[in-house]
Amino acid sequence: MKICSLASGSKGNCLFIETGGVRLLIDAGLSLKEITTRLVSSAIEPESIHAILVTHEHIDHIRSAGAFARRYKVPVLISYATRQAAERYLQKTPMVEFETGYSFTFHDIMIDPFPISHDCCDPVGFVLESNEGRTGSATDLGIVTRLVREKLKGCRALNLESNHDPEMLLNGPYPWNLKQRIKSRHGHLSNQESLELLHDLAHDGLEALVMAHLSEVNNHPDKVVETTTAFLRDQNCCAPRIVIGEQYQAGPMLEI
Repeated sequence: MKICSLASGSKGNCLFIETGGVRLLIDAGLSLKEITTRLVSSAIEPESIHAILVTHEHIDHIRSAGAFARRYKVPVLISYATRQAAERYLQKTPMVEFETGYSFTFHDIMIDPFPISHDCCDPVGFVLESNEGRTGSATDLGIVTRLVREKLKGCRALNLESNHDPEMLLNGPYPWNLKQRIKSRHGHLSNQESLELLHDLAHDGLEALVMAHLSEVNNHPDKVVETTTAFLRDQNCCAPRIVIGEQYQAGPMLEI
């Protein structure tokens, strides 16, 4: 199993996961050229990707999903509602529609798209399950529901949002209405909320942890690494490798 954050943040998101011999991208929020460049820099041939999974229709998640799918002749896996909302990005694109909340099989991988809370039409997180175990990803969620906690349990690798430090957000330069959006039930998780979720997900089989979608203005990677490492040390049940999903370059390839 492999996981690599190719880009993470408000300017574009793309996550590479390989499990059970299947190579997938979750979101394609950079330009086609930039995603291709970052795949190659991570020793991944773009032609080897089997599909793109789309979480929601915001441009930082779907910018080049259609272009990549057309160039490399792979399908975009997307919910019906998100497809309708993102139609202009997906013209003449091969697609496989799924229904949020219902698992489906793709190339022997079980894919579970579960609903999350964000300010778009049908946002989802994903759990991928193969003979190598479970991998989960949840970003762009305003609150952690009981369903989110249950769906992400038992994963060997996780990609979790840790968007902002509440004090940095409160005292930062954003206008008040944007601060309110970020803090709302349809915004983004704070560092503390991310750790509260991790409290329920930490187990002795958790081996890799990507902290994702950090705000460049209202957070700092060192703060996230320090608090997450200290938190897991106190839990005393696992010691996953922790990396930060970066905005301007691909992160390390985590192989477990």
